Amino acid sequence: MPGLEWLAPLMFAVALILIFSGYPVAFSLGGTSLIFALIGVATGYFDANLMLALPDRLFGIMSNYTLLAIPFFIFMGTMLEKSHLARDLLHTIGLLFGPVRGGLTLAVIFVGVLLAAATGIVGASVVAMGMISLPVMLNHGYSKELSAGVITATGTLGQIIPPSIVLVVLADQLGVSVGDLFVGALVPGILLAGLYGLYASGIAIFQPSTAPAIPKEVRNVAHGELLRKVLFVMFPPLLLIFVVLGSIFTGVATPTESGALGAVGAIGLAKLNGRLTKKALKQTMEETANLTSMVMMLLIASTAFALVFRGLDGGIWIEELLINLPGGVIGFLIIANLSIFILGFFIDFFEIAFIILPLMVLPAAHLLSPMLGVPESTALVWFGVMVGMNLQTSFLTPPFGFALFYLRGVAPPDVSTGDIYRGVIPFIAIQLIGLALLILLPELVLWAL
Repeated sequence: MPGLEWLAPLMFAVALILIFSGYPVAFSLGGTSLIFALIGVATGYFDANLMLALPDRLFGIMSNYTLLAIPFFIFMGTMLEKSHLARDLLHTIGLLFGPVRGGLTLAVIFVGVLLAAATGIVGASVVAMGMISLPVMLNHGYSKELSAGVITATGTLGQIIPPSIVLVVLADQLGVSVGDLFVGALVPGILLAGLYGLYASGIAIFQPSTAPAIPKEVRNVAHGELLRKVLFVMFPPLLLIFVVLGSIFTGVATPTESGALGAVGAIGLAKLNGRLTKKALKQTMEETANLTSMVMMLLIASTAFALVFRGLDGGIWIEELLINLPGGVIGFLIIANLSIFILGFFIDFFEIAFIILPLMVLPAAHLLSPMLGVPESTALVWFGVMVGMNLQTSFLTPPFGFALFYLRGVAPPDVSTGDIYRGVIPFIAIQLIGLALLILLPELVLWAL
């Protein structure tokens, strides 16, 4: 019916208002969908028969083999955390980097990369490193700002370094291969970690009082004992990560199969180290069930939202809006990045992926494929990596960055919120540089695709 084209924009606005009001996101999306479906049917603008497609779509979600990777990777990372294997890893690497001025910051970055590859969960990485490394860094004279900044920034690497849960969700929403997205994100993730390391090394050189070397008497460990720690504490998790990622990159196993292997491997490592307790296993299963249930509820609600939204011609409205922006591709990239960056202050990356991303898929494919000179599916891989890095940046940005809240929850009382906020500012700048490099140099993603 002509004259009711405003229903789709209004539906989108109502959903965002409910979300920002603090109402649960899944209920906000599901309730908005039902209300606007009824309004659309009453006005004759929405075909009620479209709702018959909802059960098939929900069954498709439940039978999606790729999404099984989510609970497996969550279980793998949580088991390494709950069994304290991550703590032992950080301690051992700290001993290796101890003689170097600023060595603890480099150790945190290195461990952060490993935890990102092992867990793919930002909260787990930030909390683990905050509880383990922050007191050690402060006790050895590191500045509060530098310590808080490097921990929060490095913890967010779980957003972009495979096997990131974010990348699995993005691949599902973009309709691209999880393996391709993992391969595409590998170099940008390592590049970002390298930029962190350069900054930390520069601080150690030009402001040595903020990042001193660990005193010799503290790190005085016999070479034999240190070698044993490297072999039995550091090497097994590295081998697990190598096997999990290597099986995906070489095509030997799917991400779901590799995730299952990683989960079993994490249990095996905990058992070998005498850490496979009933308490650790119970906490790991509960955490996995909670996070997986949240993702599934959001996915079901967002599916209903997308069905009704497109039934109200919302897809046409969004596509025309984004494609006809001033500046063409540049205008689209600016709006897309600003939207994701700002929303990242307020809502979780799962919610952004399920609400915003599906609306941008077609415009992104149509605009980016000619610009990059690659097929649409490959262009969407590049777009997905860009979105992942953008979301990672928003995790750090005051006052609502989730990584800041995670660290605030475990930081000692003498580390103030202001210390944490000031500490992340240089790393936000570094991440924006990394995002700019990713946009200016698509080859960072497309090199192996």
